[in-house]
Amino acid sequence: MGFLTDSTHAHIATWVVAIVIFLIAALGKQSKGLHMTLRLFYILIIITGGALFFQYQTNDPMLYGMKFLGGILVIGMMEMVLVRQKKNKPTGLFWILFAVFLFITLFLGFKLPIGLDFLA
Repeated sequence: MGFLTDSTHAHIATWVVAIVIFLIAALGKQSKGLHMTLRLFYILIIITGGALFFQYQTNDPMLYGMKFLGGILVIGMMEMVLVRQKKNKPTGLFWILFAVFLFITLFLGFKLPIGLDFLA
């Protein structure tokens, strides 16, 4: 059970830090170093999320697969917002998609058996 909580906490920590870095980069002045740091966190999120996926996807493969896909889409929208901002292109649609995919992914993540139950 210790590995479960360590893996879950590592995954949560990586995506929380990534979202904070993303918001700083998107709402503040972008820097190449900040963007590259965020890309490192994308990799860490995928590694920790993939480890959890392959360890627990036998419990409910469809929901775990949808959460994995949602996580990839969140990362994609984060990257699209930053790249389009850098090119001075409109980002409104990608912000909306980021928020929608983030909500879906968080909902699924907390609903799944290894998620946290805030109301318990």
